Amino acid sequence: METTDVTSKPQLNEFDEIRPYEPEEMKQAFEELLNDRQFNLVLKGFAPWLPKAVRKALLRLAFTSVKTPLDFQLRFMKPVVNYIIRKHTDGCHFDDTALKAATPAQQGHDSPTGKKVASPRYTFVSNHRDIVLDSALLDVMLISAGYPTTVEIGIGDNLLIYPWIKRLVRMNKAFTVRRSLTPRAMLESSLLMSRYIHHAVNEKRENIWIAQREGRAKDSDDRTQDAVLKMLAMGGEGAPADRLRDLNIVPLTISYEFDPCDYLKAQEFQQKRDNPTFKKSRQDDLDNMKTGIFGYKGRVQYRCGKPINEWVDELSSLPKTEFYTALSQRMDQEIHAGYSLFPNNYIALDLLNGSTEHASCYTRKDVERFQKYLNGQLAKISLPQKDEAFLRERMLTMYANPLRNYTAATTA
Repeated sequence: METTDVTSKPQLNEFDEIRPYEPEEMKQAFEELLNDRQFNLVLKGFAPWLPKAVRKALLRLAFTSVKTPLDFQLRFMKPVVNYIIRKHTDGCHFDDTALKAATPAQQGHDSPTGKKVASPRYTFVSNHRDIVLDSALLDVMLISAGYPTTVEIGIGDNLLIYPWIKRLVRMNKAFTVRRSLTPRAMLESSLLMSRYIHHAVNEKRENIWIAQREGRAKDSDDRTQDAVLKMLAMGGEGAPADRLRDLNIVPLTISYEFDPCDYLKAQEFQQKRDNPTFKKSRQDDLDNMKTGIFGYKGRVQYRCGKPINEWVDELSSLPKTEFYTALSQRMDQEIHAGYSLFPNNYIALDLLNGSTEHASCYTRKDVERFQKYLNGQLAKISLPQKDEAFLRERMLTMYANPLRNYTAATTA
């Protein structure tokens, strides 16, 4: 007798508050987006010469064949991201050598019995460079490299400032990460999110992208938070190593030659130094998002590390408290070893140290270009008591830390 899967609908109901839209919800969400006044003001900024009715009609026409969030990404988001790559970078490259080096079964090749193994899905855990583009660039590169789908992403509800933003990101395969909760509510939220991530990878057959820590490392000293790995291990079954293995986690390194938000991060460092209670406003978040998207990034590199399934068993015998610390350290080593280093990184470290130790890695022209860039970025900072020396040191540290961490990871 044919049986019916009675578990799928309750699972979806369980995740309704945080999950992306399902295919059957896309059309209504799109109509609500088109009828949102604030969203229409944003659209008007892109094409002010077009009447509102014409803009809506063109978008509806483009949406005709969109059935799923992946369709939406390929139809609307992929061209936008490719434009950003062309206009605001000197090239964006994806190195998945470590994934291709995995076993044939992991890569979806034919098994020894001749049966086709399903293409794997991955949970990419990466350093965090840009609020919007970290996952958006990865989406485009995965599709370009021949992978069957993109990534679902976790996005903090603090960034969902307007209803139209929440609708748009849910159409774009984003699930909601709740912030600023009580300890008890945070525990419940983390459990729900972990259960959803396991469901997305193993039942929905989606990839996941998540940052190695909450928020960006303002000084580019990228460190994996134990709490992120503990959250991922809350779902699933078995020992912590089994639960994490279930997600097929891949350490991912993102390298920017130039960070367009570097001056905003330096500014925030001084604001917090001068006022320990300082907190960014919603407008500050929007400014960071806009600058990160449209600012110049130079060369951009994404590099996959060795999936943890290939080495996590080496740590599985450790006590639970030691296990997560050791796992975070190994994740950091994989991510740090994956940095692409540019002349800026070597110049910044030499300037901080007052040395020429790495002079063979850059030219005089590189130094002049970087110094001119730094001066231009510092000039954008407007503070009542602007501490030029402090701000410059903070920016140099941002560019020096990837080299420091790479050296430590590759010489250990």
